[in-house]
Amino acid sequence: MVKYKCPKCGMNYNNPGTCKMDGATLVKAGDVKSSDHNHSMHKKHDHSEHHKHMVKDFKKRFIVSTAVTLPILLLSPLIQNILRISYSFAGDKFVLWALSSFIFFYGGWPFIKGILGELKKKQPGMMTLIALAISVAYFYSSAVVFGLKGKFFFWELATLIDVMLLGHWLEMKSVLGASKALEKLAQLLPDTAHIIKNGKIIDVKVSEIKKGDLILIKAGEKVPADGVVVKGESYIDESMLTGESKPVLKKKGDKVIGGSINDGSVLEVKVKGTGKDSYLNKVINLVKDAQASKSKTQRLADVAAKWLTIVAITTGIGTFVYWLYYGPELAFAIERMATVMVIACPHALGLAIPLVSAVSTSLSAKNGLLIRNRTAFENSRKISTIVFDKTGTLTEGKFGVSSALILDKTYDEKKLIELVASLEKKSEHPIAKGIIEKAKSIKAKELKVTNFKVMKGEGVEGFVGGKNVKLVSQNYIIKNNLKLPKAQINSDGTLVYVIVNKKIIGVITLADKIRQESFEAIKLLQEAKIKCWMLTGDNKNIAKVVAKKLKLDGFFAEVLPHEKLEKIKELQSQGEFVAMTGDGINDAPALAQADVGIAIGSGTDVAAETADIILVNSNPKDVAALILFGQATYNKMVQNLFWATGYNLIAIPLAAGILYNAYNILISPAVGAALMSLSTIIVAVNAKFLKVKKN
Repeated sequence: MVKYKCPKCGMNYNNPGTCKMDGATLVKAGDVKSSDHNHSMHKKHDHSEHHKHMVKDFKKRFIVSTAVTLPILLLSPLIQNILRISYSFAGDKFVLWALSSFIFFYGGWPFIKGILGELKKKQPGMMTLIALAISVAYFYSSAVVFGLKGKFFFWELATLIDVMLLGHWLEMKSVLGASKALEKLAQLLPDTAHIIKNGKIIDVKVSEIKKGDLILIKAGEKVPADGVVVKGESYIDESMLTGESKPVLKKKGDKVIGGSINDGSVLEVKVKGTGKDSYLNKVINLVKDAQASKSKTQRLADVAAKWLTIVAITTGIGTFVYWLYYGPELAFAIERMATVMVIACPHALGLAIPLVSAVSTSLSAKNGLLIRNRTAFENSRKISTIVFDKTGTLTEGKFGVSSALILDKTYDEKKLIELVASLEKKSEHPIAKGIIEKAKSIKAKELKVTNFKVMKGEGVEGFVGGKNVKLVSQNYIIKNNLKLPKAQINSDGTLVYVIVNKKIIGVITLADKIRQESFEAIKLLQEAKIKCWMLTGDNKNIAKVVAKKLKLDGFFAEVLPHEKLEKIKELQSQGEFVAMTGDGINDAPALAQADVGIAIGSGTDVAAETADIILVNSNPKDVAALILFGQATYNKMVQNLFWATGYNLIAIPLAAGILYNAYNILISPAVGAALMSLSTIIVAVNAKFLKVKKN
């Protein structure tokens, strides 16, 4: 099937039409260079296209070269001796040379081209080593064919190139696979959407949706664009976008994300974000940026690769010189030099860190952990103290009735809430919302209110059922010399007093409820030996209650936004490696000052510029998952660095012939190539075992 491309974003499609992300008309994949516009798009996505081309190219070269290798093996004297067969004919060595020449120039071309590129940049590296090794084997063996005394290395040359091509093919497939998650994300959007216009439902292409449109989403359909629910109530499956396995209930006023699936009833949604402004597109761009950015560990690996290249060339030349003087013959010295260079090649090292980075970034995006700064992400393993913003992070971020104290036995809790909720219906204060929500939950009746009045800074009053009812603050009680009740009052929140005909009949406590997930998140972090602190602008009494319930290591209360940064500095001055977790807006200075800034609960607002990492869900447990994943990612990088370089400690001395005189032990060029490629494959497979552990 012909593949198509979007000329704007470069996403791939199987069928013609328009792009779901930005509405551009798709073009055939083969026509990407037919215009300047397409050419710029091609350049923008050259990295992905380059890898796709490399996969096909290495696969083809490997298959063809392997097929040609078979007759080379049959014609090689050493192989015939091993197999105890004898097969020869006039001019067989020239046939052997011709077949080997084909493999050298066809199969070895990527490496020959690679050395030219590296030398041009004056940055010798892995391609230089491979090209030198196969060139030494080919030209020396060719010289033997045409009269130089020695033995052929044609079968070693052929198998060396085959194994190298196989290793590179598998590597490129792994690298390409790591970025396929981005293309899958783009395919999450449906092809069409139902727009409601003048009471009629019209089906249009997703690319034609505009901000402000009213769309209908039926049960089982994908959400075509970011928006806000204006009618209906349904469960939405956001697992492909956020990693949250449990469907989320969405009702009027709630945000929905393009690409999620409507699992329940019909919804009417007002579009808020399409194309480049959509959450999906922002996720794709964040992942691309993170994959393109180099972490500190990766830069360290690049430096190590450069030095290993120098060591390899130096060791190879040293080995050649030694065996040239002390070895049995020139061919032996050349063979040792070639083997050393092949084994020491740092190709696996060059893949070790980038592949883990690519895999971890893709996995993070699938699980709602968006990495903006890879170095900060890897540094999460160093975190010794994590500071949480209280409101909206550890708590739900909204007032709710936590308790009601009845002081007049003629009332019960339901009657008390009924009375004050009726009064608060006319108020817009946050406290009013909490009381009204409580009334709804207990199905309290709404009573008629007259002469409603707001007492500025003190509360509200009105007449309900002929009685004068007031809902006031403690300041009003003190100011009017009213006697405070002696009964025990739950003081873990804001207290409001209910007065009926000048008599206090009850006290209602409203608090910002602690998220259930916060308890487990704190427990997981403390088990990982990470201290948990809280930072809040609330009063000390409320902060103390929350900190005690969550068993925090400490808290800062009554802190203004600009003072939060100083509290982070204070902890850092004590030698702590600090992570700050907040909403990414009010906590911006503190997020920027922290060693690792984590924005939580950003939802569709993923542009928290000061945060290093953005957590899509408002779930504190994701913070614990993030830190554990950061540790796992770093461990994978260390493991890969070991697999990429550790074998050299044994293999290079053996290849150089350190045990040859004493024990007649040597590693041939083909075995050297196999070891190097095996190291590379282990690195690629090891990276694939990286997982995000979400409790």
